[in-house]
Parts: sequence; structure tokens; C-alpha cells
Amino acid sequence: MIDTKSPSISILGIGTALPAHRIEQDEVLDKLEEALHDSPNSVRWARRIFKQCGVATRYTCEPGLLGHGSRSRYLPSEGQGDAPSTAERMGIYKRESIPLALQAAKGALLDGEIEGSEITHLITVSCTGQFLPGLDAVLVKEMGLSPRVQRIPLTFQGCAAGLKAIQLARTLVEGQSSRQILIVCVELCTLHFQPSSDREALFGASFFGDGASACVIGMADKNSKGLFQLGDGHSVLLPECSEEMIWEVGNYGFDLYLSTNIPKLLGRYLTTEMESLLDGEEAPSLWAIHPGGRGIVDIVQQMFELSDDQVQFSRSVLRDYGNLSSVTILFVLQAMREDLQTRQVGSSSGVALAFGPGLTAELLKFTYLPSSILQEWVIDHVYL
Repeated sequence: MIDTKSPSISILGIGTALPAHRIEQDEVLDKLEEALHDSPNSVRWARRIFKQCGVATRYTCEPGLLGHGSRSRYLPSEGQGDAPSTAERMGIYKRESIPLALQAAKGALLDGEIEGSEITHLITVSCTGQFLPGLDAVLVKEMGLSPRVQRIPLTFQGCAAGLKAIQLARTLVEGQSSRQILIVCVELCTLHFQPSSDREALFGASFFGDGASACVIGMADKNSKGLFQLGDGHSVLLPECSEEMIWEVGNYGFDLYLSTNIPKLLGRYLTTEMESLLDGEEAPSLWAIHPGGRGIVDIVQQMFELSDDQVQFSRSVLRDYGNLSSVTILFVLQAMREDLQTRQVGSSSGVALAFGPGLTAELLKFTYLPSSILQEWVIDHVYL
């Protein structure tokens, strides 16, 4: 149903980008086994998590990951002396993040048929690297945005930050309908692979990938194509979960700890949050779940008795690209929209979910509106 409270604040265009280097899951596992030849217990652990995590292929900005296992500076070895320092990894991030961000941002503007001069706010999102002047300043210059555009960087907020940015953009447009918000997310997760045989390091190496995504949020008009209209949403910090997902800056990149209890904790708290979001409404038909891992998609599907079709986009994105941190939710929404357009589905209600350190949960209602229904509605309610 169309939200009459804020009837046409929508995702007007989506763009995505991937680095050039594609890696197969079996290939990464082979390299790890080679590097871990003196640690049979670590090899057994790696085999199990690589086979069970739901990933088949990923992309990386760093061709050094593709080298011979015993010579890769990102894979386990006898010592960390040759591992890339944090400074070196940040240098690669600065070089590689910019073209990916530009490609995704230009794709979002093209998809929404929006000129860069129309953008009033720019939200940049990343937790895998930083530099100053930042990605926001580079995008303004390279894309010809107004030097007065309001720049809002969201940094180091993890996988939930992409959906958090969408919620923030919706609030900004609610405050003034003429605003057009460009969101650009870029994450180079593979830069932080650790040369360690510890289980935590191997777990992180099993499913993270690199990529960028972008979207434009604003008021729909008579020229808008099929899009996602944004409804109510909220963010919540789940209790007693602060130690379950930790992301810290180390000397050799960023160190990640992900607890295996995360799916279980989501199962404990998410029902209450979903009830609060829906506020008595029926469960939606569309589910855009951030695939932080196979276990997260599994628990959400189990809790809300979802069909395989309802979680297919989350699973396919995880399979084909891995977990792209904040970038991922827009990959899921893009895949969902393409399917809905191909099947010529009518308006459908949905909910988007993403999770990050804290544990933080982001929840947002949305409605898919095909171009035929959207144009008829906009003409009736805005232009008459």
C-alpha cells in the first residue's frame, strides 16, 4: 500500500560497481590450504567454513590476493613481517575506492535520470578505509556536483551503514521535499585479510568481498520509473551484544571479530523489533535482508517463515559477491527490482533489514511501485 504520510520519498536510481579481479571460493580455499600446510587443524576449520558460508565467487581490488599461496602477503605465513601495513592498505584503498565509487554513483544518476547539478546532499559510507580530503570531496570534484553540496560521511559503522544512510536520506527529504540525496557506499573488505591461522581471521576471509553501490533518494515525479518508495523505519542497539562484532584498527589492517552467536542473538531480539516496525500490519511479501552470512539469512527465514523465493535475492548476492559490508543492501534491492520489473509485478510491500556492530539492527519498510502505477498515482496526487 502507498504510504500517505510521505507518499513519494523514494529510491529513484541505483548503481553498483565491482573491481576487476574475480576470485572463486575454491581458489581461495586452495591457496589457504597451501599456506596452512603446517596447521592441519586450521585447514580442517577453513574447509568447513568455506564450504558452508554460501559464497561461490567474490571480487577483490587487490591482485596480490590471487598470487601463489606461499607468496601472498595477505595469507598465513611463518611471520607477519612481510604483511602489508595498515598504511600500505590505506594507500591501496585510496587508489581503488575512487573509481569504484564514481562508477556506482554515475550509474545511480543515470538509472534515475538525474543530473549531478540536482544533488543537494552527498552521503558517503565506508568502514574499510579513510583518507582526507575524503571520498566525498573527490566525488564533488569528479562528478561536477555543486561545491556547496552538503557532505555527510558515515564512517566505520559496519554492514548496517548502507541502510542507515538510506534512513537518514529519507529524513532529510521529509524535512524539505526539494532535496535530492546521493548515497555512495564503497567497501574494500579484502584489503583486511590477515596473515593468520586463527579461526577469527579465517572466518572473515571466507565470505567478505569488495564493491561499491549508490542510490539517489528524493521525491518521485511523473518521469520516475519503477522504484522503491520508502516507509517508516528505525534503528536499534540490541542489548548485551557489544562484544559480538568487533572491528578495530591494527598494525596490519583492520582486525575483525565476528561471534558465531550473532544469528542466535538476532533470533532472540528481532521479533520484537519487527512487531514494532509493522505496528499491526500484515507481514510484507518482499524481504531485502543484508546477507551478513548464511546463518543470518537462515535465522531470518526461519523466524518469519519465509519461502525460498522471498530470500532468493539475499542468497544470490551472497553467493555471487560475498558480504560487501555496507554496500550489500543496495545490491539486494537492485536484484529484487530487476526481478520485479522482469515479471511485471504490481505494487508490493517490503521490509529491508541490515545488521552491524553494536549489535545494531536497521529496519525499514518500503513499497515497490511499477512505473505504470507510479505515474498514474503521481499525476493524480501531485500534478492535479
